[in-house]
Amino acid sequence: MTDLVKQWIREDIRSLSAYHVPDPGDMIKLDAMENPYLWPESMKQQWLSQLADIPMNRYPDPSASTLTSRIEQVMDVPEGMSSILGNGSDELIQIICMALSKQDAKQDAKQNAKHDVNPESVVMAPEPTFVMYQMIARFTNMAYQGIPLDSQFQLDMPAMEKAIETHQPAVIFLAYPNNPTGNLFSEQAVRKIIEMAPGLVVVDEAYHAFAGHSFMPMLSEYDNLLVMRTVSKMGLAGLRLGMLSGLPEWINEFDKVRLPYNINVLTQFSAEFALQHDDILEQQTNQICADRTILQQALNSLDSITQYPSAANFILFQVDNMSSETIFAALKRSGVLIKRFADSSGPLANCLRVTVGTAEENQAFIERLGKILS
Repeated sequence: MTDLVKQWIREDIRSLSAYHVPDPGDMIKLDAMENPYLWPESMKQQWLSQLADIPMNRYPDPSASTLTSRIEQVMDVPEGMSSILGNGSDELIQIICMALSKQDAKQDAKQNAKHDVNPESVVMAPEPTFVMYQMIARFTNMAYQGIPLDSQFQLDMPAMEKAIETHQPAVIFLAYPNNPTGNLFSEQAVRKIIEMAPGLVVVDEAYHAFAGHSFMPMLSEYDNLLVMRTVSKMGLAGLRLGMLSGLPEWINEFDKVRLPYNINVLTQFSAEFALQHDDILEQQTNQICADRTILQQALNSLDSITQYPSAANFILFQVDNMSSETIFAALKRSGVLIKRFADSSGPLANCLRVTVGTAEENQAFIERLGKILS
């Protein structure tokens, strides 16, 4: 590493590893929680015919106003709330952290002394959870505090309450359902966290389509609650489009941090087109939920498998008598790619995660896993 890099790149950034995404090649891809279904051919042709008229020489609508209105309607954002769109949920997490990060420590210390608040900006989340909460906290010079879930991957409320009181977090991220465990937290527990939090609570509902429960209707009940959604799990992962909703006072401040033209013209058009056919997206979601049940039953039929409840489009499981590394490698050699966690001693030790694919993909996974276990 050159001296110039050491001089100008922050030490904490140099210590990080880049986010790695494996190349699936020709394998059955069940590692990234994607919707496995394409659009019907007639819908695809209609989209392509209209795509030719997109003015590629012009900048997009800077606020994506038409798309925002449409997605708010589809996502049932309550009246009186506002929304901001991001280049995936990752950008929205970054916007939140950038806006809440303490930039003037002396001024903030004086202001917070009146309220007995820790001047350090803290991001908090129960763990294990979505890795980008911690990574983006570090990118934006915020402190990160992870609170372990209990043995059943539920919120450890005594630990959460103590941590909130001690660290006074600027924002708490709650993935709902949680990633990578797939379970929903208790509504009562989440409400208690919202009520005692000194700052924001962001309920990240990336997998809301599969969950059957949402905090979106509760936005008007709490002035410190925001709900984040994405269209990625609805079959539009390639568009990179997320939405953050809440009181206009919060959204207006976050909009100041958002880069102009962050949602390109192709994404704006394509997402709006897709949401005009939300009945097809819903059919695909319902099929995935049905296939999730079948896949859970198939896993239960295999010896030595422990799987965890899932309200998402993936299933977390472990094999009691074989290492996750062995299973992962054997599945990969057989042409199936799932997710293996590197955690060797923590709560995800020896765990694997499989995305719910098509019926044929799920069957291939089960058959090949069964051969590996036999």
